[in-house]
Amino acid sequence: MKKVILTAAAAALFSLAATAQTKFAHVNFSELVQLMPEADSAMVQFEAANKEAQETYSSMVAEFQSKYDQYNQKQETWTPTVRESKQRELTDIQTRIQEFQQAIQQDMNQLESTLMAPIYQKAQDVVRNLAKEKGVIYVYDASTLLYIDSAQSIDLTPEARAALNIPEDKTLESVMAARQAAAQAQQNVQ
Repeated sequence: MKKVILTAAAAALFSLAATAQTKFAHVNFSELVQLMPEADSAMVQFEAANKEAQETYSSMVAEFQSKYDQYNQKQETWTPTVRESKQRELTDIQTRIQEFQQAIQQDMNQLESTLMAPIYQKAQDVVRNLAKEKGVIYVYDASTLLYIDSAQSIDLTPEARAALNIPEDKTLESVMAARQAAAQAQQNVQ
């Protein structure tokens, strides 16, 4: 009986010792991804494709509006066959616009995934390597946690930023401010 109790006590101590040596870490993964230099170039590519899509959409809407205005001005002078043909033409243009909107949304989602996949992978690889170097068994995403005890969890974000060549002065706030300024400048041009 004493042997069983001693074995249980030893197992409990071993478990407690193993738990005490367990290392936890956290990283703000979304911040890393958004601040990576590669994310800037991906954003430029995405915005260029989006601008082209918007221009195509705008020209399709302008074509519809022009033909719709023409239809409203001349419908009384057209024969029933011409009027019916023009109505079908307007309906066809509306259908093409709707199909374009759906297709371009899918294309843009696919483009974003294609552009961001290697960025996510690179950030994951860096975090994984840092965790292995430090003997960490769990790395949590700080952006999704409600509470982090920084005395018991290692913050890998600063080291990951350095490994990913993110300048120290680059912050989410500075990136957002730059994006807002660019959007404002684009609106002023239009």
